[in-house]
Amino acid sequence: MPLIVLNTHCVLGVKISRVSKSNIMRLILCCPSKQPLHSQAALFLTSTISTSASPSKWSQAIKQSSSPLKSLQIYTHMHHQSIPIDSFTVLYTLKSSTHLHNLPLLRHLHAHIFKLGFTSNVYIMSSLLHGYSNACFGDARQLFDEMPERTTVTWNTMITGLSRSGNVDKARSLFDEMPMRNIASWSAMIAAYVNTGHQRKGLALFCKMLTDEKLKPDEFTLCAVLGGCTKMGTVGFVLGKSIHGFIVRNWWELNLELGTTLVDMYAKSGSLKVATLVFDMMRETNVVSWTALICGAGQHGYVNEARTLFYRMQKAGVKPNELTFTGILSACVHAGLVEEGRMYFELIYQYGLKPNIHHYGCMVDLFGKAGELEDAYEVIMKMQPEANMNVWGSFLNACKVQNNFKVAERVIKRVVEMLRPEKDGGVYSLIADLFVMGEKWDDAERIRRLMVTQNVRKARGTSFINYGGP
Repeated sequence: MPLIVLNTHCVLGVKISRVSKSNIMRLILCCPSKQPLHSQAALFLTSTISTSASPSKWSQAIKQSSSPLKSLQIYTHMHHQSIPIDSFTVLYTLKSSTHLHNLPLLRHLHAHIFKLGFTSNVYIMSSLLHGYSNACFGDARQLFDEMPERTTVTWNTMITGLSRSGNVDKARSLFDEMPMRNIASWSAMIAAYVNTGHQRKGLALFCKMLTDEKLKPDEFTLCAVLGGCTKMGTVGFVLGKSIHGFIVRNWWELNLELGTTLVDMYAKSGSLKVATLVFDMMRETNVVSWTALICGAGQHGYVNEARTLFYRMQKAGVKPNELTFTGILSACVHAGLVEEGRMYFELIYQYGLKPNIHHYGCMVDLFGKAGELEDAYEVIMKMQPEANMNVWGSFLNACKVQNNFKVAERVIKRVVEMLRPEKDGGVYSLIADLFVMGEKWDDAERIRRLMVTQNVRKARGTSFINYGGP
């Protein structure tokens, strides 16, 4: 059954000639929002638009509305007053509604589009496809297959959607099938490779774009490529510097996205001075830019720089996010700054945030390295969510380093029950070593036999654990 017909019968459940206020109300109340439900309802029931306004003014009112819910209020009011709806009204309502990621609402609007006869409007259908790709990729795939006319925008939307769902091979097949590709198509496919861990394939496609297609990259292309450079070590760093040179030679302005990506690349590579220089050249910065610098400083042991940057960010009135605190706590771990670590951890609450697994992991690592095993144990016992194997490994390794089997013994049984033979070989070995340290020879031999029977192998070249990395 075609997607449009399915939506008409299964989502509306009523005659489609007139939209029911109660149906739209239910959809609005399902939309995620920081506003209380009664405030959303009040917004829906209040209309200040004159019914004598022309259809073009109504569509402009939707386009310029202050929120998606306001757009829906106006759209529903038009239906209630039998005001003619043109393609712009539908298009602007769709564009606003996609931010809500509300699948029932999108299906309801899809049914309206079908009834109003706008299914041949490529702009409306492209906007609907974009909404579906963010809310339910299965619906997006079906809509794409049924579209009578496709543009490069619709193809690019599908490539991005497929990569988000982890199907990068299908995204590449779709890319190869495209009758016509523009720079945005190449950027989408390069980003698909980079975002799914296939950096080398992404860079190879970038080279093909330059050499075979003779296309000049834009800022979106370079942001995607730079994102891959940060994960490729020395080779990526050299390529990233070349891209920076291209930006400088062509007098490109360092806008927020491009500048932040460059800062992130240099900071993660340990070139904090260059990262700071790029940061200072940016006309606009935000919490992501500041966080890239702080995390880079913390990752590479530039402790004083990380603390100074965090202070500067606070003075600039920029609110730190969860990743910012991971970066500054990582710096404290590197330097063994226990009291400062406690202070930054408390700041998480003061900024209205909740500690996540990375923040707790940093604190366990910090206390463990300082020999404060009781404090590390207390953090683990109070964690929400519960500790994962990285946190347990960090704690047990600290017990080993501090030669304290007594504290480790409290948790070993619990950790053994959580072990995964295919992933936690290092923890098996660590527990065996702890039993030896505590002269629990039979237990140590039991763990080693378990490693043999479960075919457990410790990955070469690994050790436990600096959890403080961003």
